[in-house]
Amino acid sequence: MSYRLPVREVVAETADACSLVLAVPPELTETFAYRPGQYLTVLVPRDDGRVARCYSLSSSPHTDKDLKITIKRVRDGQASNWICDHVRAGDTIELLAPAGDFTPESLDDDLLLLAGGSGITPAMAIIKSVLAGGRGRLTLIYANRDPSSIIFAAELAGLTRRHGDRLTVTHWLDSERGAPGPATLAGLITGTGRWAYVCGPDPFVVIARDALRRAGVPQDRVRVERFALDEVPAGEAKVVAAPAGETAPAGDATVHQAATGEATLDVELDGQTHRLPWPAGKRMLDVVIEAGLNPPFSCRQGHCGACACRLLSGKVEMVNNEILEEEDFAEGYVLACQSVARSDHVAVTYY
Repeated sequence: MSYRLPVREVVAETADACSLVLAVPPELTETFAYRPGQYLTVLVPRDDGRVARCYSLSSSPHTDKDLKITIKRVRDGQASNWICDHVRAGDTIELLAPAGDFTPESLDDDLLLLAGGSGITPAMAIIKSVLAGGRGRLTLIYANRDPSSIIFAAELAGLTRRHGDRLTVTHWLDSERGAPGPATLAGLITGTGRWAYVCGPDPFVVIARDALRRAGVPQDRVRVERFALDEVPAGEAKVVAAPAGETAPAGDATVHQAATGEATLDVELDGQTHRLPWPAGKRMLDVVIEAGLNPPFSCRQGHCGACACRLLSGKVEMVNNEILEEEDFAEGYVLACQSVARSDHVAVTYY
């Protein structure tokens, strides 16, 4: 189910990033209760429908009355650029309730945070929450191109001044040191017994995880949140076809007929079957959300399994998968957040 929230303020964070401060009406207070590190899914209008994009909350439930999401422009981005160019104070935006599991188990834990670019967004929520509501000690390593691209620069400096005994911030600037590598980042990592939280675009995440491994941080103590681009990346991916003998759902279920699109998707969800257009290259989960349905999902990165559904017919290609095994594929299970169509018609069920 989607909701509309008023935009109280638009804050220019850098030349290519802004924050939307969102007011929550009293009747939606419980719906929009959130944990530090979670995100909101925003439904952005387009001429041919809507696109769904996730933006992490940079506000803290322990320090901020209003919600705040932070958006950075992406080259050719369908949603981020529209938000930065068009949304103003007084507007309303359509979104889903908070979700995501990139959250600390305890605000009393000591944490190591590695952020690249706009990956600082959930890290900022975690930092403010730990400092205000817990006893944990925090180390942040934050990578950016140059000083002008540092999001929350002044806020981080203020937090460091006030909580210097619990918060250490190290900035890595490409303009001064060149692009970071695993060995150089590993040299900055201390407190290797802490839980580590990594957030940023895929290239940074790969480097940061390697750096943590080199520094001796156990991989089972590393949590990752990737910021994906709008386009499906090229490269190796897993192609999954429906198991032999499966058939698409039929009968008198409610059907939303596709007008155009390079593929057709039948989704069996909440007791109904919905027929949806599936544009080339779009992820299945986005197609379902943008149609106004409410499928299960969480991380949107292919490593939690919350969005798993079962193919009844057709073929899809999964861009990334860190949770399903070969036996799952053999039974037709796929991750909706990572699946793009590879046949003219695809049918899935969430049962």
